[in-house]
Amino acid sequence: MSIPFIIILVFGFFIFLSSFFTVKQQSSVVIERFGKFLSVRNSGLQLKIPIVDRIAGRVNLKIQQLDVIIETKTKDNVFIKMKVSVQFKVIQEKVYDAFYKLEYPHDQITAYVFDVVRAEVPKLKLDDVFERKDDIAIAVKRELNEAMTTYGYDIINTLVTDIDPDIQVKNAMNRINAADREKTAAEFEAESSRIRIVAKAKAEAESKRLQGQGIADQRREIARGLVESVEVLNNVGINSQEASALIVVTQHYDTLQAIGADANSNLILLPNSPQAGSDMLNNMVASFSASNQVGEMMKKNNKKVEKPKPIQPQSGYEDEATPEIK
Repeated sequence: MSIPFIIILVFGFFIFLSSFFTVKQQSSVVIERFGKFLSVRNSGLQLKIPIVDRIAGRVNLKIQQLDVIIETKTKDNVFIKMKVSVQFKVIQEKVYDAFYKLEYPHDQITAYVFDVVRAEVPKLKLDDVFERKDDIAIAVKRELNEAMTTYGYDIINTLVTDIDPDIQVKNAMNRINAADREKTAAEFEAESSRIRIVAKAKAEAESKRLQGQGIADQRREIARGLVESVEVLNNVGINSQEASALIVVTQHYDTLQAIGADANSNLILLPNSPQAGSDMLNNMVASFSASNQVGEMMKKNNKKVEKPKPIQPQSGYEDEATPEIK
């Protein structure tokens, strides 16, 4: 076997092998014949004519994502950076359009995203941008679908994944939020203090009422006891004045005994001479006696006073006028 024949055989073998090629799942291959579009081959083992046909390119049919970072200005003149994520894929039936009509699809999508975002965001204030980011994403998707469908691309979804204002603006927003929360906390603390004060006042009022009621009951029982003591002493032949004096003396010494029973108490008696103490006790007894006498006199004054009889004229004075009694 000659060497040229072997070379031709090997060359023919490689040409035969180049006639077969495989296409991966979720991808398509564009075949050209002499530089002209021939067909689109899908996944699997495919055949082409060697030398005549060639693989012009492979098109990915998977969902792809493009992140676009845009700097723009809001209605209240705040510059922000927005990150918009665009999820898209090539329509399988329009592989020809995606391959031949659009050379740089990422640049085209980025340009449309910039255009839509910079048209929508300046209409909104900064707070509204955060609240209506979904509306911005919907507007971007709508514009991209209208434009990219012509080129064989389907926009699956668009997401505004980040809104980043200037650092000074963020610090100001944080201070506003902190101040608002401090205000709310102060309001709750004030309300809590008011509730505590009201509850304390109600408790003190109830305590005073019960204390006053207790003092009144105590004084009532003391008065009842004094009345019973006077009655008992009267029954044994002691009059009211003597009984009152005896009760006063007894209470005086009971008080001294109660004060002296407490080791931590300090007792000061003025004056300190025995004669002065005796005089003070005598004065107390005399005051009670005077009070009883005043009470007896008031009772007598309350009795009904009888009218005096008219004076009859005496003998020898018939001609004189009867004197008028005033």
